[in-house]
This record gives sequence, structure tokens and C-alpha cells, in this order.
Amino acid sequence: MDYASFVALIDDDEHSAHLLTRTLVGQGAHGVQFYGDAAQARLRLQAVLNDPTATWPSLIIVDLKEHSGANLEFITSIRQLTRQNGVSVVVLAKTDEFARQALLASGAAAVFERHAERDAYHRTAAEIVEFVTLERRPEAVGM
Repeated sequence: MDYASFVALIDDDEHSAHLLTRTLVGQGAHGVQFYGDAAQARLRLQAVLNDPTATWPSLIIVDLKEHSGANLEFITSIRQLTRQNGVSVVVLAKTDEFARQALLASGAAAVFERHAERDAYHRTAAEIVEFVTLERRPEAVGM
């Protein structure tokens, strides 16, 4: 496994980003880099993904709570960049089925449910780590 790979986290709440980072690493993520809020992250992603010598994230996690459409707006704004570079984007959100389908149609590879309860939050983090592993090593399915 490539230990240089990392997950890029986009979050508009630094405290939330810190908690998610700790939880993801605790669940086995190799590294998490906080890319900031939507505006900061968009600029950083453009710089990183347009630089062929840069180390790209293996996955981008979007967790924006600024307003109800922030996640959808963000993934729509980066869709072309992430697709042309083959980097998957997942969203962590508390949504209904209609919003979930809209996120998937706009380019999210998956939508994970955001939970307030600690055990459920840890299970979701474990699911995200498993998703990263399976995205990078599909042959590991069923192992």
C-alpha cells in the first residue's frame, strides 16, 4: 500500500475537521490533510491537481455545513477537475434521499451519513476508510 497517499478534507468548521481527522486516523487512514473551507480548498485543489509533480490526495472528503446546498455547490464546482485527474470525492452529510441522489448525480462517488452519536460517527469514519481502501485496491474486495 502507498503510505504517501492521503485524504484531503474540506470542512468549514475547524473543530469538526480536527475531530474527523483524529477519528479517520484512528480508524486506519494513512493521513488526512485539512484543505480548509470551500474557498480555500477550491484554490488548493486547483493548485495541487494541476501540478503533475505534486502528491495528489487519494480521496477528497467534503463536509460543509455552511448552508444546505454548500456540499452540492462545492462538488459541482470541482467536478471537472477531479474527474479529469481521477480523484474521487465523497460527501459527509445529513441528507434526505433526494439530496443524496443530487450529490451523487453531481459527481460524488459516495455520500456518508453524518452522525452526532459517537459510536455511529466512528462507524461512519471506518466506512470512509474502507471506501478509500477499496477505491485504491478493488481486488481487496472480499479479502
